[in-house]
Amino acid sequence: MKTALIHHPIYEKHDTGIGHPETPKRYEVIMNALENDKKFWESLNSIKAEPVSKGIIQAAHTPQHFKQIETAFENGVEYLDADTVVSMHSFEASLYGAGGACRAVDAVINGEAKNAFVAARPPGHHATAENAMGFCLFNNVAVAVRYAQNKYKEIERVAIIDWDVHHGNGTQGIFFDDPTVFFFSMHQYPWYPGTGSRGETGFGRGKDYTLNVPVKAQTSAQSQKRMFENALGDIRRSFKPDLIMISAGFDAHLTDPLGQLLLEDSDFVQMTRTVKQWADEVCGGRIVSCLEGGYNLETLGQTVKAHVKTLSDK
Repeated sequence: MKTALIHHPIYEKHDTGIGHPETPKRYEVIMNALENDKKFWESLNSIKAEPVSKGIIQAAHTPQHFKQIETAFENGVEYLDADTVVSMHSFEASLYGAGGACRAVDAVINGEAKNAFVAARPPGHHATAENAMGFCLFNNVAVAVRYAQNKYKEIERVAIIDWDVHHGNGTQGIFFDDPTVFFFSMHQYPWYPGTGSRGETGFGRGKDYTLNVPVKAQTSAQSQKRMFENALGDIRRSFKPDLIMISAGFDAHLTDPLGQLLLEDSDFVQMTRTVKQWADEVCGGRIVSCLEGGYNLETLGQTVKAHVKTLSDK
């Protein structure tokens, strides 16, 4: 089976304005890097994203949150917070963003693809159950997790691996008391949004189903990869997922303007291989990777291509 690439032109129409780092050009450079390698592009299962319904979104978000996004679009509101911009096509793009993640779940579980990458904009991991924040409107990964659990009886336990340079506070909060979802985040700390300390490990029945690995600025790539491998080794001993989701932020790249970590393409390749090995062992290789951060337009396309190529390797 092939690796699926989930994409849609609406992702490029989420207009954040001049100078905003989460620019439509992110989608453009990613798609150009993939499409310009004709042989590799033909090896992928190219799938157009589809929008999802309000009910599917509200499995991870409150009705009030959905209404906030919908109303902002209707009223022409430009800023949901100081960082999070909406414009004419943003609401539609956000429905396709969460929908793309859900479509990837379908592809992987129904046997259309061995794994999948979703090139979605806007990103999602800062969106909480109640609020948009940090460039994120709906939490694409969280919506897809609930979609998978609600639709497929074989998907009970899901692991989320978030290697964005920023802590995935929204995803953590949505699943903080849920023992069916293991959330693991490796991120620069202290850094936006200020959460993600070692002491945040879950609540109630979800205690010990959250693992944060805070990384100091300028930590060597070798040390950071060792932290990643050790953490994943600990998780593997206690949690066996039926599906693995990756919040694939590439702003921990050493060239990224919004982070101060030192990873290179080869490091993202190695982390992808480690996740693939775990997925092959426990869940038939089922991985859905969703784009989060990554803001250097000179490097992002090739970094994502390296990640997707590694997903597609036999």
